[in-house]
Amino acid sequence: MGVQGKAVMAQKPSSELTYEVHGPDRAQRCRELIIYIAEKCAQAEFFGSVKLNKILFHSDMRSFRKYGQPITGMKYQKLEHGPAPVGIKPLEEKMVEKKEITIRQEIKHGRTQNRAIPLRSAKLTLFSGRDIAIVDEVIHDLWGKTATQVSLDSHGIQWKTRALEDYIPYEAAYLSDEPITPADIERTTVLASKYGWASQ
Repeated sequence: MGVQGKAVMAQKPSSELTYEVHGPDRAQRCRELIIYIAEKCAQAEFFGSVKLNKILFHSDMRSFRKYGQPITGMKYQKLEHGPAPVGIKPLEEKMVEKKEITIRQEIKHGRTQNRAIPLRSAKLTLFSGRDIAIVDEVIHDLWGKTATQVSLDSHGIQWKTRALEDYIPYEAAYLSDEPITPADIERTTVLASKYGWASQ
């Protein structure tokens, strides 16, 4: 899928790429998902703002890749430590003010992690079972990893193809970090011949 994914990005003008998706109750969905993730990660040894950001990012991207629709529709930005939702800090501050979460600082292996602690249960009626299943998969995949590990893991092709502070389009979900295979090259050759793509 690696080569095909790259072709999708190369042919689509940036003005047509999807950087965020607005929908009914989007702001509330974002808040409820943060609360849900914080609930699910309450017993995780490593869970701070970096991991929260990566769970949100991977959940949205995985949903977009599988079903053509993200879960939250938030806009993501390339930062030094990996992708992060735009405006996540003001959103968390508002949630703290509303007493939906609190942020507790904990020292883990000499590093400070800002752990979101839920102060109420998440309202899951805003989500489909499919949405929650994807989030649970991502949490499982990242469960035992430190902030440094999830940060390094997120520096894949979706992150590398953007300049620092650039927005990351949802179509980047189709890009693969898997190495190019002979089958990829053969498929690309066939498509290039069929559509008259110039060799580069």
